[in-house]
Amino acid sequence: MELKRAVVTGLGAITPLGNTMPETWDGLVRGVSGAGPITQFDATKFKTRFACEVKGFDPLQYMDRKEARKCDRYAHFALVAADEAVADAGMDLEKENKDRIGVIFAAGIGGIHSFEDEVRNYNADVGPKFNPFFIPKIIADIAAGHISMKYGFRGPNFATVSACASSTNAISDAFNYIRLGKADVILAGGAEATIAIVGVGGFNAMNALSTRNDSPETASRPFSASRDGFVMGEGGACLVLEELEHALARGAKIYAEVTGTGLSADAYHLTASHPDGLGAKLVMLNALEDAGMKPDEIDYVNVHGTSTPVGDISEVRAILDVFGEHAYRLNISATKSMTGHLLGAAGAVEAAASILAVKNDIVPPTINHADGDEDKEIDYRLNFTFNTAQKREVRAALSNTFGFGGHNASVIVRKFEK
Repeated sequence: MELKRAVVTGLGAITPLGNTMPETWDGLVRGVSGAGPITQFDATKFKTRFACEVKGFDPLQYMDRKEARKCDRYAHFALVAADEAVADAGMDLEKENKDRIGVIFAAGIGGIHSFEDEVRNYNADVGPKFNPFFIPKIIADIAAGHISMKYGFRGPNFATVSACASSTNAISDAFNYIRLGKADVILAGGAEATIAIVGVGGFNAMNALSTRNDSPETASRPFSASRDGFVMGEGGACLVLEELEHALARGAKIYAEVTGTGLSADAYHLTASHPDGLGAKLVMLNALEDAGMKPDEIDYVNVHGTSTPVGDISEVRAILDVFGEHAYRLNISATKSMTGHLLGAAGAVEAAASILAVKNDIVPPTINHADGDEDKEIDYRLNFTFNTAQKREVRAALSNTFGFGGHNASVIVRKFEK
């Protein structure tokens, strides 16, 4: 069976850097930090009192009140990102076979705000009284359901859940459905909204978050010796993946081609990555093999790069193992230094950033690195694209995401050529 080709024809995003994909991309290229004090609850007594929040968001600007009440904040983000991506793709939906358009949309956690609200409002003395939308609001698959119902897309429809690798898994599944001929178009991505009492409190209890409360905008500092944990982010992103001949037949603009994806497991620890980067190495090798590409064909790696002491080191080791001497010719950057860590939505946001890097021949920076702030375990001969975006030819990019439980996922995108 000859596999079909999959291209990206639409992008949408709502992130701490902007409520659209162009705004987000502009912030990434300019090296803007999305971090600031938490506004969604009183974080005064928390070890971490800041995060990368979506700014100025009102769901009623995007949907009516009835629709908004049925959705958790994470699903609001999913719908907004999907709406932008569908519009960007320019499909005439009246002419499309909606039986062959699917939605695969991820969340690492799902409706944590709604869960927290219902538990807080529960009164044991009065008896249970729950919102009838409580269960549909909290489940991780419901964003995919909402998107499909809004547009009438009847193709493959489900969620992927693999912690912080979730939305890269969604892209991988969408890619495979398209190249196997099981769909013409799939909306793939992820959304997350965990800046809540239980979200921040839970990650604080694990000592996973930065506590740099005196300087939130510089707290996410991947590959710097003074890094002390990740910064929580929220938002979502959506990619329209389309079978190549279908896209060409309708005259679609094409951002890039998806050429391969990889999956692996660390099989090592509940939350920590393997110190030697064994799972990270394997997932990148699997993606390269799937794409039929050699390591020296990659120009840019958008790393998982969460700004944690152990995780950053293990990913660098994996890159050196996979790319050898070519590693020193790569541009490497951690866009989480600007967006924070969007957990289940991280992979979609970072894949979109990688696609635009390929399209525009510019690599977003890793911000917040100070000269002399160096870790003895990290090879600083590598080009981490510190502090300032760099223009260069980006023929192909690889994007990594790794999740609690040892879940690893990578996707490769390259310039489209007929």
